[in-house]
Amino acid sequence: MPNQNFSHPIQFKASESLSLPVQQTPIPIHHYLRQPQRLVKAIADPKLMEQLSDNEFRLKMRPLNFMEMYHFQPTVILGVWSDNKGTVFLRSQDCDIRGIDYINDRFSLTLKGKLCPQEKEGKTYLQGQANLTVEVDLPPPLRLTPESLLKMTGNGLLRGVLNRIKNRLLNQLSQDYHHWVDSQSQSLKNEEVSRFGEPCPES
Repeated sequence: MPNQNFSHPIQFKASESLSLPVQQTPIPIHHYLRQPQRLVKAIADPKLMEQLSDNEFRLKMRPLNFMEMYHFQPTVILGVWSDNKGTVFLRSQDCDIRGIDYINDRFSLTLKGKLCPQEKEGKTYLQGQANLTVEVDLPPPLRLTPESLLKMTGNGLLRGVLNRIKNRLLNQLSQDYHHWVDSQSQSLKNEEVSRFGEPCPES
């Protein structure tokens, strides 16, 4: 939650959208998206992620460098859930910055995202939107810096964060989806074999 005691607050914002065509498979992608934990595991660096429950994850963001003065690595608790249509929702629930107590005590981060399958002209697309907002109380060394420069730098940092997430999504999600479809098909095949036995060979 935003800190209400900021004396010199400044807010940074960034947003990112995507439209990803989905190759048709025997299992529609909305079935895959009903397991949002797979989505998080597909797009997050496993070395920087810890699963807390079915719907909560602790994610370490890549280290950030602000104005060549402050180097920090936010850790975000991310809630992830989906509805019966396969729409996935992401929302930050808490954020912690270790190593810089001044900023950690005067910092709030809000991440909201949505990813949903849509049909268009007989094809399936994943439509996504993410919004990232950071509010921070300026440390004294930065209070004389022009606000326009601070916002340009801060907004650029947030765009970089969202762009990295988008690129991992574009590169990893389709691959994990098709891997999941293959594993589901193999599981069904194995189940049929165990129930009915191997099919008779053709003569």
